[in-house]
Amino acid sequence: MIPPSLAAQPRIALGTLPTPLHPAPRLSEAAGVEIWFKRDDLTGLGLGGNKVRALEFVLGAAAAAGADCLITGGGPSSNWAMLAALAARTRGMDAVLVYSGDPVPFSGNLALAEQVGAQIRFTGDPDRSSVERVAETIADRMRAAGRTPYPLGRGGAGPVGALGYLTATAELATQAREAGLKPRELWLATGSCGTHAGLVAGAAVYGVDWAVHGVTVSRPVAECLDRVATIAADACKLIGAAPPVGPPIVHPEALRASGYGEPSAESTAAAQLVARAEGVFLDPVFAAKAMAGLLSAARSGAARGPVVFLVSGGAPTLFAGHGH
Repeated sequence: MIPPSLAAQPRIALGTLPTPLHPAPRLSEAAGVEIWFKRDDLTGLGLGGNKVRALEFVLGAAAAAGADCLITGGGPSSNWAMLAALAARTRGMDAVLVYSGDPVPFSGNLALAEQVGAQIRFTGDPDRSSVERVAETIADRMRAAGRTPYPLGRGGAGPVGALGYLTATAELATQAREAGLKPRELWLATGSCGTHAGLVAGAAVYGVDWAVHGVTVSRPVAECLDRVATIAADACKLIGAAPPVGPPIVHPEALRASGYGEPSAESTAAAQLVARAEGVFLDPVFAAKAMAGLLSAARSGAARGPVVFLVSGGAPTLFAGHGH
């Protein structure tokens, strides 16, 4: 049951929901623990991905505020930025995307963002936090010109966006019950922390039994713990629900590569195993690293099955350089 206060939140339908939940028997045999896939690479908008769920609530809030332009950004291969621009354009809003660093060749998500008509800016500063600073400057200029921009941080990680995975918890619980599945753990990649926070909040709101395990792919564990807890509590507060009890669970990346978005030997091997065993491609920036973490935990006996693994999408990053 959806809490009445949640049902009252502005929301624009973007995804093809529910997404499939299905077993991964050959992967389970290789890992030594029962694994199921929640296929949020199949959410329908563009090439799919987990950000579509957040965007349903973000775009709803933007429309309710009378926004005529969405401003956000990230790294040049950002799944979030491309999907945010795509969603905005399909709803008649302009989109401005701000990317950290210097201009790079247009490929993958960056090329798709250009195709949908987003205005693209580079900060000239490799510090990813430069995105928010430049985005706010652009928003100020647009307001002065009489526009109504709606600026958002990287990843859309905030209490409004987290409602996407708070509601997804109810969807997953229904599917698991219908399949006769009683998950003990839910694993995912933790980046900007919004998806993880939504699932933590959803577990509290809907009283599910599984533990949510995130594998950090871009931030230190301590920062993720704080961000997930804060965003989850704020999402619950937004709908008048009690906050989650206890700290989130965040695992360090199995092996740090040369930087954010760079694959490791473990994540490459994990992606190859999943592709060959189950015919599912995991993106190298997020999901492959989370799978490497899950496989490591399974082989050491630390993962408790049945496990649901969130396939979070990111298909365009399969065809681009991995700097994010």
